[in-house]
Amino acid sequence: MPSFVHRITKYDPADRDEDGSYIGAEEPVSDHGPVEAAYLRAVAAFAEDTGVDRLTVRGPGISGSVHFGPAPTVDGHGLAGLFPPDLSGFHDGAEVPLAVALELVRVMLRGSGAWCRLEVEGRFAVHVDWDQYVYVSSDRPCAGAVARTRALGLFPERTDSFSPDEDEDDEPGVQRPADEDFWDRVRWLVATWHAVVLEEGFVHNTARWHRLTRDTLDPVRARLAPRSRLTVWPDLSTDVAAVLAALPPDSVEFVWEDEDGAITSTEADACDYPALASRMAGARAAAALAPYGDERRALLAGVLPDGDGVLRARWRTPATPSDLNWAFLKTLRRGQICTGTVVAMPDFGVTFVDIGGFTAMINLPELSWHRVEHPRDLLDIGQEVSAEILDVDLSRERVSLSLKRLRPDPSRQFLE
Repeated sequence: MPSFVHRITKYDPADRDEDGSYIGAEEPVSDHGPVEAAYLRAVAAFAEDTGVDRLTVRGPGISGSVHFGPAPTVDGHGLAGLFPPDLSGFHDGAEVPLAVALELVRVMLRGSGAWCRLEVEGRFAVHVDWDQYVYVSSDRPCAGAVARTRALGLFPERTDSFSPDEDEDDEPGVQRPADEDFWDRVRWLVATWHAVVLEEGFVHNTARWHRLTRDTLDPVRARLAPRSRLTVWPDLSTDVAAVLAALPPDSVEFVWEDEDGAITSTEADACDYPALASRMAGARAAAALAPYGDERRALLAGVLPDGDGVLRARWRTPATPSDLNWAFLKTLRRGQICTGTVVAMPDFGVTFVDIGGFTAMINLPELSWHRVEHPRDLLDIGQEVSAEILDVDLSRERVSLSLKRLRPDPSRQFLE
């Protein structure tokens, strides 16, 4: 974050408590008039002093929950006239001219239902916080902009923090990128299950849905919004009546494909279920998903990196079991020696070994240089073994091991 941070407010210090919160009688909302215009001129002054005329959108979002169909119409977010109805161009990393950036600041000051941060990485940033507090940071002092802001009747104050919630995206753990490994896994799921459903979220509280098959996967991938959060779900069920009959007693996110093939979703409480059932007349397929929390079990999730392979989007996706497997498998390599515990030896001859919470496998020929009829001739359940990693298959999430590679080859000894 740039070094010089100013918090701009319309509130006189006498009307604020020791923490800076406004305690006066005035409503902490935009006046849609001269004060709002003063805020915009102040931000423009700091941008001018910094020498920037284009800014990048970061972490965009809109209020509520919006799910786009084939011809989306989104009302109530204040972005009409700035972006198309499907909000294309309003995504993380989108670059906008200063005039559009100032209009986005206006939208946020008015609480119209859309938000984002605006920045030029390492040089300049703008964030609109609660109660008409605007944070502006720059890589230079901007003394002229500070003076002009005061002349506009506002109060620019130096602060150490860009905003009270600036670290809210710095969650622990590794975010999985939707890179080639991710898409190889998706292809394997499509090949195994014939189809899966992809949820594309490029703005907070918005989503587009796509049904991925062997024929549609590449075209859908080509038109995804940059830096989108991607969540892969099992395919929809064609037994819509059964899905409706099994709805949970509290709330649900209901996803369905209409007769035209468009996939949409909506969040519904139990009191909405009768209307939801009526709305499903003619639906081809549907699924009921937990709306939030740990019960929301996707197949895998990730965030699209930029074209150079770098993951710059700051938002995160909940880690699925597949994502946790991916994170572990990325630490393994062929030829590595690992230690694990034998957990199963089924009659088809494969030995399953737990290596740090992941179940790897040893095929029968890799147990010994000598002929073995069954793994139990050599091993016991619960036995600790050391083995060499033969292969790490990220798409199938498989690790194959070998015990015999750690022992001398008797045929070579014989030849010698």
